[in-house]
Amino acid sequence: MARIIAALIRHGDYHQLKDTPSAWQPFPLNEAGKDHARSAAQDIHNTLIQQNWLLHPACDSSRLLRAWQTAEIICEQLKNTQSHKREHVITIDSFDALAERSVGSAANLTLAQIEEIIHSDPRFDSLPEDWKSNSHFCLPLQGAESLMNSGKRVADHITKSLSDLQKSVKQPTLKLFVGHGAAFRHAAYHLGILSFEQIARLSMYHGQPVFIERREDGSWTHIAGQWKIREKNTQYTD
Repeated sequence: MARIIAALIRHGDYHQLKDTPSAWQPFPLNEAGKDHARSAAQDIHNTLIQQNWLLHPACDSSRLLRAWQTAEIICEQLKNTQSHKREHVITIDSFDALAERSVGSAANLTLAQIEEIIHSDPRFDSLPEDWKSNSHFCLPLQGAESLMNSGKRVADHITKSLSDLQKSVKQPTLKLFVGHGAAFRHAAYHLGILSFEQIARLSMYHGQPVFIERREDGSWTHIAGQWKIREKNTQYTD
């Protein structure tokens, strides 16, 4: 059975509202973010050559604009390169399952607005101070989910995608997943790659792939790419 590797790629930097949970903001990449995506494409190209991997022709992306734009730039850059005389023809498939954690009906409100809404609703207790970074906490609002929920959703998508591929590929193959940092880290926990304690200590660099491999027995391992060490007392961002 051939090796199957996933590249987890956090989108590039983007235009976002201040003091607003960034998860579902609909804004595009800024110029730095476009550079992050181009850098990701170069890293992927170099890795394909070094490892002699094939590149799967479909890139899975979150539907959020910053992720899709990152995927588009990566794919366009890779189309202009080749590895071992193989041209890269790659398309983008977008999935709700790869989105960042949803805060439900509070999407794109400021932190102060969210806290005031919860405070003013007689059905709810006040929010804990760490509500935004607490992996298990879910806002008591319609459509909201916890970071753990989002990670499970992403992990399930990656697992199914690579499980299906493992039945058909005959050479070591890399598949690209473009999404969001917090959801990817919590997915890595669900896949057994990170411990719970590591979720809070680590982050992801914009546009720098983290490579994970699904073994024949169904377990996962981190094989290349660096997690980012998180500064103390910083909130999760995607």
